[in-house]
Amino acid sequence: MMPLKTELHCHNIFSNGHVGALEPTYDCNVTIPKQLEQAYLAGLDVLFVTNHNTIGGYVQMLEYKKNHQKFDTLSVYPAEEVTTNNESHVLVYGIDHSIKSGLSLHEVLDEAKKQDAVTIAPHPFSLLDALREDSIYCDLFEAFNSSNVDVYSNLRAKKFAKEKSLHIVAGSDSHVQSTIGRSTNLIYSENKLDSVIAAMKHHKITIENTGYVQPKEALEHIRYKIQNSAFFIDKYTLQFYPRALWAVRLLYKLYMISPESIFWNIFYRMSIAALKRISRKINFEGYDYHLFRERNLGNMLKMVF
Repeated sequence: MMPLKTELHCHNIFSNGHVGALEPTYDCNVTIPKQLEQAYLAGLDVLFVTNHNTIGGYVQMLEYKKNHQKFDTLSVYPAEEVTTNNESHVLVYGIDHSIKSGLSLHEVLDEAKKQDAVTIAPHPFSLLDALREDSIYCDLFEAFNSSNVDVYSNLRAKKFAKEKSLHIVAGSDSHVQSTIGRSTNLIYSENKLDSVIAAMKHHKITIENTGYVQPKEALEHIRYKIQNSAFFIDKYTLQFYPRALWAVRLLYKLYMISPESIFWNIFYRMSIAALKRISRKINFEGYDYHLFRERNLGNMLKMVF
């Protein structure tokens, strides 16, 4: 029996409108045909689409796949990325109906158990939406996340997994077409949902490949959000950083005039450098991660410098 090459963490357009009150309405621009095409090109055997707080699109994906014989070798199975009551995320696999957002971690885990599903702690030490130490309550642990471009989040996850003897997986956390299959896993089972879920529960899964989102891909995702969610950006900035509203508006308007300019690539890299300094201080130097979640611009700048 050959192991199944699997993508455990990716999104498509059905994630839009479900991310949550503190996230842009538009999350992902990947359509079902594009997602299946990229999964096919990546040589995947199994694709779990983990849209935020919904399993919407799953039936549509099965229908499209049924009408396109090209994708017969690819199995698509149901999953969801659930937002808890403290902004943390939990990945749930093998469900037949959505688990609502806003529950506590243990309520989410109880709901998953009722559906005989598997849970994974995604991006467990990222700065805003991580379970952090509570990740130990999930069945599996995402030790590498392609979108954790601050790097230190993944390094802390790897260290924590080793300390706690957790069974690790990797996730692409894909929000653009080209990153589907960027980080893959091998599941040792038959290619049937029940078998795949049972194998995951019994830790018959290993990381095959990992890779980070590239600046061009990250900027593509940012551009999509700005094009479709400018109203949200204004609302969010007004709520948390009211004094910076004029600067943020100017910044994204200038960006949309010339999004391909090399200036924005440089600006992105500078922003990531700042994020790395914050992540290092929170994940390795004992700074309180709540300082970042409080969205206090002054505290963030202090951590940068």
